[in-house]
Amino acid sequence: MNPIGVLVTVSGRDRPGVTAALFSSFAAHDVDVVDVEQVVIRERVILGVVLDLRGDPASLRRSVGNTCSALGMEHEVVVVEQPDNEPAATVADGPSTFSPARLHVIVLGRPLRPGALADVAQRIADVGGNIESVTQLSSYPVSSLEMMVADADAEQLRAVLVRAASDTGLDIAVEPAGLARRAKRLVVLDVDSTLVQGEGIDELAKLAGVAERVAAITASAMAGSMDFGESLAARVSLLAGLSESEVHRVRDGLVLTPGARTLVRTLKRLGYAVGVVSGGFTVLTDRFVDELELDFAAANELEIIDGRVTGRVIGPVVDRAGKASALRRFAGAFNVPLSQTVAIGDGANDIDMLRTAGLGIAFNAKAALRESAEVAVNQPFLDVVLYILGISRSEIEAADAGDGPSEGLASLS
Repeated sequence: MNPIGVLVTVSGRDRPGVTAALFSSFAAHDVDVVDVEQVVIRERVILGVVLDLRGDPASLRRSVGNTCSALGMEHEVVVVEQPDNEPAATVADGPSTFSPARLHVIVLGRPLRPGALADVAQRIADVGGNIESVTQLSSYPVSSLEMMVADADAEQLRAVLVRAASDTGLDIAVEPAGLARRAKRLVVLDVDSTLVQGEGIDELAKLAGVAERVAAITASAMAGSMDFGESLAARVSLLAGLSESEVHRVRDGLVLTPGARTLVRTLKRLGYAVGVVSGGFTVLTDRFVDELELDFAAANELEIIDGRVTGRVIGPVVDRAGKASALRRFAGAFNVPLSQTVAIGDGANDIDMLRTAGLGIAFNAKAALRESAEVAVNQPFLDVVLYILGISRSEIEAADAGDGPSEGLASLS
């Protein structure tokens, strides 16, 4: 007897034993389980099961009905047609027929408004995409959700969702589904205005009394209108005469971006190699290498002789090309393919590094970087990067709880 495709849908109050009771009602019939989806929202469960049934659908309907009646749940049992080009799977079929064309669409906002989500969903539909599932990743301090989208061209979908992000104020990322997304193993962060708030060199300039001159040069460099190496030399020359104790005062006053500790802690817990590549100075960045127990670091060395800044940088400059080179070097040292790396930055000197990485994320970035990055995030919390990687808030908090007392709201750490 050829099997009949049957879809069983059950909904109602969730509690232990619901799934077991439903599958027990199937056991009295000659059925194979083909597909299962279950979602729980605020103690309400929706469970869908596709079965290949050899027998009478009416008999199965009665069994499911009796079980659901006893559970106080609603149900529906319908016969579904098997597509002509999609035969029932068997063990001999080999690997799963999971489509490599599926895409993850991650949407972040503060808050997520229904009109904005309707706009995103409509644009996905307009390019032929079908939203197969929606999962909540976080509800605070940023709300985020992940859609699994099938039947859409990745580049076309990215293009329309870039416009949607601009129109709605949401942050939207598109990533291919599959093993590649879960294979990321090394993360490189820029430091100034990414790992930490503000620019270290600007703080040094304030103490040297040249804040406005240095800030103007910094802005030109980060916007891409001035060569970074040239700008660095010009700015450092203005710092000549600063005392080493003043430099250390700036170092100690730097503040991590909200969510930075959570991001690093979670990534390292998952086995990622995490480090920094900075156009700033080792005398400032070394503090965070120690504090966050980072795995690697590259930055410029500010020359200090007899307790005073000379106005020069020692050794090769970590500029735009140098950042990309450092990423390659660290990926090689940790035996991680570039396709499995992530780079996060905010300025024009990060462009090559983000393009070299398997995934480049522009974090509250200047226009020059934002326009060329795969993913742009404009939230003030660095740990939203975890949501882009498919890690949910509940998973982060569960891991933190397992390690002992929480630090409070992780995104404020």
